[in-house]
Order: sequence, then C-alpha cells, then structure tokens
Amino acid sequence: MTLFERCWTYSLVYLYAMLRQRSVLLFLLVVNILGTIYGFIWYGNQLKETSPIFWPFVPDSPMASLFFVFVLFAFLIKRNWGLIEALAIVTLIKYGIWAVVVNAIMIYVKGPIGVMGYMLMLSHFAMAVQGLLYAPFYRIKKWHFAVAAIWTLHNDAIDYLFWQMPRYGIMHLFVEEIGYFTFWLSIAVLCITYYSCLRENRKQFSL
Repeated sequence: MTLFERCWTYSLVYLYAMLRQRSVLLFLLVVNILGTIYGFIWYGNQLKETSPIFWPFVPDSPMASLFFVFVLFAFLIKRNWGLIEALAIVTLIKYGIWAVVVNAIMIYVKGPIGVMGYMLMLSHFAMAVQGLLYAPFYRIKKWHFAVAAIWTLHNDAIDYLFWQMPRYGIMHLFVEEIGYFTFWLSIAVLCITYYSCLRENRKQFSL
C-alpha cells in the first residue's frame, strides 16, 4: 500500500467514525429539521394555490430533507429504515444538484443572485453531499430502490407535465430545457444510488 493509499484509508476510517457519532447525528438532525421547516414555509404560497392531490410532489427539497430527518432519527435509535433511506438518498442528491444547476443558470442569464441565492446553492449542495456520505450506512433493498425510482420519476411527470415545478426566478422561461435536464438527472442519480447502495462488495459501515 502506497503512502497516498494509506492516508486515504485512514481518512475514510476517521470520517465514517465521525459520521456515526451521536453528537454529529443530533447536529444534522436539528439542521435538517430547521431546513425542512424553512423549506415548507418557502413553498407556502405555491402550496396555497396547488390542488391537495399534488401537495406531496410540490415541495421537492423539503420532502428530501424530511426523508433524511427520519433516516437520522432511525440512526439515533440504531435502526435502518431502508425505504426511507432510498427515498432520502435519491431526492437529496437529485434536488441538491438540481438547485445548484438552476441557480448557476440564473447567474449566467441574469448575473448575481444575492446572498440568499448563494446560501440556497450552498445548502442544497450540502444536501447532496450528506445524502451520499451516509450511503455506506444505508441498508437498501432492491424493492426500496424501485419505489424510490418510481417516486422520483413520477415527481418529474407531476412537475413538468402538470406544471407543478417550483416557482423560482426565471425558471418559467426554460421549462422545457429544465424538464429535460431534470429527467436525465433523475436517471443519473438512480445510477449513483444503485452503485453506492446495491452493488456487490460495496463499502458498508455499521451504526
């Protein structure tokens, strides 16, 4: 083993030992609860104008962080809820990346997006990172993955066929392009999830 490989291995061991610490899990739980509450408030006006049948599919990012809240709670009691883990990793990575890309488009088209816009990019990037970082702790079965795949692709259909996508900035000017990008982002995230959580000989750590 080379020096680099040894350092990399020790770094991973330290990282995942830290991620399973109760204090870290509690910190992330609080942060995600607060982020979820803020997210639902942010979507408040749109939800008021939305038919109740679409409510579960409108607040995309808050739903993702809500799934992760349940994952973290389960971790704190030394449990794995595979279906919720599958929904969490798929939606966290998907909407984390999606928000960063959409805001980057807004910067390119309109220029600076302000402090709140940049904070939104940072927080959503962190969503994607945390979802992926905890992948070795997940215990996802194939049927969990299938349900998560159906959920996220169905969500895309609701957003871009029934016009329930987030109302944000200049998105309405690029609905077709963003819808196409979102579909392929969903496919890419499902591939990442399968590789990270279902392939043979994947890294696994216990709680």
